[in-house]
Amino acid sequence: MAKFTLLLIAAVVAVSSAFVPAAQTATRVNQVSFAPKIEERTASSSLFMAEDMTWEGEYPPSKVLGPIMSKMPSGVLALSSMFFLGVCIYSCVQSGLLLREPGAIENGSWVKWYYIVEGFGGPLAWGTHVASWIQRKNGM
Repeated sequence: MAKFTLLLIAAVVAVSSAFVPAAQTATRVNQVSFAPKIEERTASSSLFMAEDMTWEGEYPPSKVLGPIMSKMPSGVLALSSMFFLGVCIYSCVQSGLLLREPGAIENGSWVKWYYIVEGFGGPLAWGTHVASWIQRKNGM
C-alpha cells in the first residue's frame, strides 16, 4: 500500500507541475562576449484563438472537417464509412458467435482484443458518414 501511495503522490506532483508557470531564468551581469544571447520571453496577454468554426444555414463549411478530410471527396468518405461499419458488424457477429460456446461467459474467452478494437469501427463509420454528408452538401 505504501508503494501505491508513493506512486499516486508522484503522479499528482507530475501532473500538477504541468500547471506551474515557467520560471524566468536570471540573466548574468558579466556576460562573456562569445556566449549566445538568451532572449527573454515577453509575456503576451493576447489570446490567439482558432479560426471561427460557426456557420449559418443547414450545413457547415468543409473547413470544420480539418486539414485532411476537408480535401477528401464525399465518395471516398462514404466508402470509408461503409468499410468501418462492415468492420464493426463483423466484430459484433464474431463476438456473438464466441458467446455461444459453452463456458465462454464464465471464463471470459469470448472477449478478444481484436474484436474490441474492431468495435471502434462504429463511431468511425458515423463520423465519416457525417463528413461525407458535409462534403456532399458543399459540392465535393
